[in-house]
Amino acid sequence: MELVVKRFEELSTSELYEILKARFAVFVVEQKCLYQDLDDKDLHAYHVFLRDENTVQAYLRVIDKGFAFPEVTIGRVLTMKRRCGLGSKIVASGIQVAKERMKADKIKIAAQLYVKTLYEKAGFQQTSDEFLECDIPHIQMTLTII
Repeated sequence: MELVVKRFEELSTSELYEILKARFAVFVVEQKCLYQDLDDKDLHAYHVFLRDENTVQAYLRVIDKGFAFPEVTIGRVLTMKRRCGLGSKIVASGIQVAKERMKADKIKIAAQLYVKTLYEKAGFQQTSDEFLECDIPHIQMTLTII
């Protein structure tokens, strides 16, 4: 499995297509969440993905400060296969990108409640009460980078 890290303008048309296809499959079809996925934040983010034979298996975006939260944020986290370590691997890669390429001292996320433990294992701490986003329970979480 190959790890790929690219800014939006570096993505090939095929890579962008695979990313959007994966995001649509997970968030719109699987989770039945109708929302505007193309939100301009992609233009201000690193796109981090694991691909196997050119197919996206895990993905997230690391968004520049000030475009989602005042802090760097990680979002659109997904894996095509569950319970095999891809979630932990892609989150760890996203944290590394935030630290090394963006010099982040904090990362803030809006996490789906059911994956809270995944983020806690990566060092995130809950910083808000539960709220609904697209009828899915979420919480805000923050990772302070030392």
